[in-house]
Amino acid sequence: MKALVLNGPGEPFSLETVPDPVPGPGEAIAKVIACGAGLTIQHVKAGRAKVDYPRIIGHEITGVIEAVGEGVRNVTVGDLVTAYFYLTCGECKWCRINRETLCENFGGYIGRACDGGYAELMKLPAQNFLKFPENLHWKNYAAEIGVITDAIATPLKVVRHAGIKAGETVAVFGAGGGLGIHMLMLAKWAHAKVIAVDIAADKFNACRRAGADECVNPGDSNAVEALVDLSGGGIDVAIDFVSSRETLETAVQCLGRGGRMVTLGGSGENFSAHAHTMLEKELVLMGSRYATRQEVMDSLELCARGEVWPLVTETADMVGAEALHERIERGLVTGRAATLISTP
Repeated sequence: MKALVLNGPGEPFSLETVPDPVPGPGEAIAKVIACGAGLTIQHVKAGRAKVDYPRIIGHEITGVIEAVGEGVRNVTVGDLVTAYFYLTCGECKWCRINRETLCENFGGYIGRACDGGYAELMKLPAQNFLKFPENLHWKNYAAEIGVITDAIATPLKVVRHAGIKAGETVAVFGAGGGLGIHMLMLAKWAHAKVIAVDIAADKFNACRRAGADECVNPGDSNAVEALVDLSGGGIDVAIDFVSSRETLETAVQCLGRGGRMVTLGGSGENFSAHAHTMLEKELVLMGSRYATRQEVMDSLELCARGEVWPLVTETADMVGAEALHERIERGLVTGRAATLISTP
């Protein structure tokens, strides 16, 4: 099979012919049609996330099951599938209560701990393949449907985790990014008033199309004052995809009474919050990571019903993947990008 192989951190892709994978017990193989190209896998390519090389990256796939190993019951040959990003045990306390992102026996990420979707064939534990809803028409939208597993599922998890309610005001920091712009969509889907916060003002038109009612550029004004003013006294939910010290502290300071701040990693820096203010306002500061299997399935259903739809603005074939990732690295892609691997 053909595959885009990374042979070292920061190196360009090597388009190679490698052996076809063979499924073992409990495993399945999918033919990959398309695979999302986001910052999560670009971090691996750039060497910011450590893996053992050589490695095939990618996990946001649209695929078709080609073969199954002994004992596999959840998928059969011909099933249309995507992949669940986390390698989890399925048996610990957290897996049993549908909070797999907290798995006590976490095995790593697809495309890091094992080879991923930048190849014509992809082998995984069968439990990591999730079947599409029957009414999700994927053939003309393989790129879009592949990215649902992250671009829609991660924000949907935030909506639920933060308890976003109709009529609340939500501020999204890093709103112009690939996840941020979809967070705007999901917050608007939840009937909130939505404020996009980003220093990339050239992406504000796209943010407004995605659902932002207002846009704030911290480089142009005092972001805390602007957000408090636009929300009529304080933000209900501040969601930070940047998570630098500056953005985290701004997110907390702009919260109103009963406000919630959600961080999704990013820079992962330490920050300060005033304990007395947290007490007086009954603030909640929380983290959120990826999504559960059920949230991925719910996201696929949302898209199948046409309630939301991912924004993919750039695609490339395997030969063009290197140039596409250069644009991702430079922050030039609006919404999401995807690599087209095989024909349906």
